[in-house]
Amino acid sequence: MNASAALLPAVVRPSVEDRRWLSSDHCATPVLELLHALDWTVVDTPECNVHATSPDGRVYVGWLPEDPTAWTRDIVWQVQVLPTEGDVWVQEFGTHTPAEAVASFITALVAHSTR
Repeated sequence: MNASAALLPAVVRPSVEDRRWLSSDHCATPVLELLHALDWTVVDTPECNVHATSPDGRVYVGWLPEDPTAWTRDIVWQVQVLPTEGDVWVQEFGTHTPAEAVASFITALVAHSTR
C-alpha cells in the first residue's frame, strides 16, 4: 500500500533554539542503573566511590568522586577494558562529563563486544 505524502505524519525536528545539550549534574545514577541492569558486580566503598565489574571480569567501571588520585587528574569516571586479544585500554571521563554520555559509551561498548 502506498500512502500519499500528504497523509503521512510530518517529521518534527527541534529547532536549534529548542535543543538542550547534556550538562553534568555530577550524578552517577544513569551509569549505575545501567550497570545494575546489565547484572554487573557493583561495590560501594565507605568513601562513596563505586567499582563495577562485568560478568566476565574483562571490563571495570569506576565512579571515583572521592579518589584523590582521580581528582588530581580531573577525572571521575574510569573504564578499563581487558580484551581477549590485545592490550588493556582505559578511557577516562572528566568531572564535567555528563553521566548520560558515560552510560552511552558503556552501552556502545557492551553492544559491540564479541562473545
